[in-house]
Amino acid sequence: MASYDFMAPSYDALTQDVDYPRWREYIEGHFARLGRPIKNVLDLACGTGSLTWELARRGYQMTGVDLSSEMLSLAEEKCRDLKPRPRFFCQAMEDLRLPERVDACVCCLDSVNYVLKPEKLRRAFRRVFDALEPGGLFLFDADTPEKLKSMDGQIFLDETEDVFCVWRGEYSEKKRVCSFWMDIFERSQSDWRRYGELHREYAYTMAELEEYLREAGFTRIKQYGELKRRSPKVGEQRIFFTAVKPQ
Repeated sequence: MASYDFMAPSYDALTQDVDYPRWREYIEGHFARLGRPIKNVLDLACGTGSLTWELARRGYQMTGVDLSSEMLSLAEEKCRDLKPRPRFFCQAMEDLRLPERVDACVCCLDSVNYVLKPEKLRRAFRRVFDALEPGGLFLFDADTPEKLKSMDGQIFLDETEDVFCVWRGEYSEKKRVCSFWMDIFERSQSDWRRYGELHREYAYTMAELEEYLREAGFTRIKQYGELKRRSPKVGEQRIFFTAVKPQ
């Protein structure tokens, strides 16, 4: 079962702090700087489709791809009244195949860290390259190794009126993986039900990610601070990348 399958119904409630309009504005800023029209956009690892919905409302023809069928069901419901309606496909990043090419691909909220094997991420970047039109833009963000290491031994709590989530971080220096053990309690009529999920993220260095992009054929590779249009500063925990498929 994919990560987020059990958590899918509670995901939006537990991520209310994510400012999707701000993310959409940031992405559109990079679209504007590309110097070519952007019409068809792929939201890779789209989750419940919140960012897909934001971009679709701005007139982009959206395609959403995610590994979790449960998350995609929620995304389809969220976007069902949009015209044109986004299309959704259940695929792993490294197995990405689209009916036609897109002008841009975005992959947000440290989704690349969920690809736990470097060779699979290399293949995913190659698939994104193939999915883009010449001149197309690839934009994604990644948690830094420093951030994931800092999660070791940490306990976090998220709660709403109907959902209570406790998660614990454990970092393995040998495997370069941070594991998040989540216990989720969800209100169901007069009682509560409990379930758990394990999430894991791989600590890619920024140099490795840039190398994988170049191997895939991308050029004009740039790094940015978190939701910034400047170079990353020392100690930033989330780094954004943009890369372009040559004309």
